[in-house]
Amino acid sequence: MMKRAEQKGVVENEAPQTSQKSKKQKTCSYGSVFGECDLHSSVDWGNLPHHVILRVFQFLPLVDRARASSVCRKWNEVFHIPDLWRRFEFELSQPATSYLKSTHPDLIQQIIKRHADHLQYVSFKVDSSTESAEAACNILSQLVNCSIKTLGLISTAKPSFMNVSKAHFASALTVVFVNSKSLSSIKIDDTPLDDPSLKVLVANNSDTLKLLKMSSCPHVSPAGILCVADQCHGLKELALNYYILSDELLLALSSEKHVDLEHLRIDVVSENPGQVEFHTIKKQSWDALVKHSPKVNIVMYFFLYEEEFDAFFREETPVTHLYFGRTVSKAMLGRIGMNCPRLIELVVCANGLQPLDDELIRIAERCKNLTAMGLGECEVTCRGFIEFVKMCGGRLTQLSIMEEVLIPDNDYSLDRLHLEVSKHLGRLWFPDMMPTW
Repeated sequence: MMKRAEQKGVVENEAPQTSQKSKKQKTCSYGSVFGECDLHSSVDWGNLPHHVILRVFQFLPLVDRARASSVCRKWNEVFHIPDLWRRFEFELSQPATSYLKSTHPDLIQQIIKRHADHLQYVSFKVDSSTESAEAACNILSQLVNCSIKTLGLISTAKPSFMNVSKAHFASALTVVFVNSKSLSSIKIDDTPLDDPSLKVLVANNSDTLKLLKMSSCPHVSPAGILCVADQCHGLKELALNYYILSDELLLALSSEKHVDLEHLRIDVVSENPGQVEFHTIKKQSWDALVKHSPKVNIVMYFFLYEEEFDAFFREETPVTHLYFGRTVSKAMLGRIGMNCPRLIELVVCANGLQPLDDELIRIAERCKNLTAMGLGECEVTCRGFIEFVKMCGGRLTQLSIMEEVLIPDNDYSLDRLHLEVSKHLGRLWFPDMMPTW
């Protein structure tokens, strides 16, 4: 935390007048930041051109920049140049429970007073406390004169924003949604965002919105996100939970008016087995999306229990990146090999004690775009693994396999395996080792 005396130039409109001697002493105290400087230096830092000082300030951390603003009047003037306030991250935390260092309250007030209309790329990083999330909402509520293009709300740990009242959160967002009118990127995961707030967003920013990331927003319904897809025809990137995904949404993203979608991230999450019944997306809807946006990356993160996978990959699905955070069955991996021809990356956290030779070979045969593979707590024989790598060849640019996954057989030991795999990959490769500490 900056001492109040060190921020005098930050919290006042004008830097204090200093004697030539004290100014030179202060200037030299910044030698570690501005370059080597000593008492005999001929450089007059106080009289450098504005554009040079501005360039130096752009590379300074906020704390150093704030301290430097108290050196002289000229440096304080540069400190307030709008270009330095286009991008800002507010850090809000409770000192007793968090490692984050909060942005000083005096600096926050000065930003609201003098630089709100300069802010364009803004994020709020908060700890897990409700107080920090509410403080972020209070700041948002004061950004009446703003022209924000990018807004991000980042919780370093839950619950944070989810503990803020829905009305307070919606009111704060409405201020930004209504006054900015040029929002292009919004990242608001794990928040009480709701359908009415999305309608306000669309009403004021439909022509500019390109990225919307809103996973784990339980108050948003499929109808709410469909409103976004129907009217924000410039949307290129979208991240959401699977329960919001629908055939109607995919068809809306595939309309003639809509630009090509570049990235669709879908989180498939279950906290308790059997609590959620997962629906199936029709093949025709997936086909429409890929026909409209042939280069789209469709990324799916699965955090399900084995018995909950029944609704997925029964038909061809154009997924490109698959991540399984919990145990996934052999049958499920077999369906992936049969029905995911666009697959580029596959990461399996765990499978159990049944070798996956046949499943991996099927994936190598049918997933011609596969370039990255990661296996955690699984089993595959050395022969099966070598066959998989041989079929994929040099296109496997990323291959991360724990040594414990590989089962030696009569034909291949672990020592010979790494030589064979390296030969087929065209580069030196070794399995990952479990840390010993």
